[in-house]
Amino acid sequence: MYKIQANASGTRSIEVSDLHLETLRKYSLLDSLVDSNGIIDETVLDKLKLNVRSLLESSGISDKNLLDLCLDVIYNNNMKAIGLSNLVALYKELEQNKPSAEEETEQN
Repeated sequence: MYKIQANASGTRSIEVSDLHLETLRKYSLLDSLVDSNGIIDETVLDKLKLNVRSLLESSGISDKNLLDLCLDVIYNNNMKAIGLSNLVALYKELEQNKPSAEEETEQN
């Protein structure tokens, strides 16, 4: 379980589990989310929310993990742009440190 800071003052945080991160990876929710300027603001958070809502409505997905991600993280009352920025940073950090499938095969 990871904690990300959700606001600038640091008084609010959101707990993110490995399952939440795996769901982000499974649906590629953070891929191409941030524009080329690299700035994460409220419009980027709204874009993520709309993408998730569209995914849930259009494809008839009934994935409990995706719904949990929505309730626990994305639509959390504490989620603000800085929280999304910290979530993206956590996701990228864990992706870089995660051994690739080839490396895991070589180790075994």
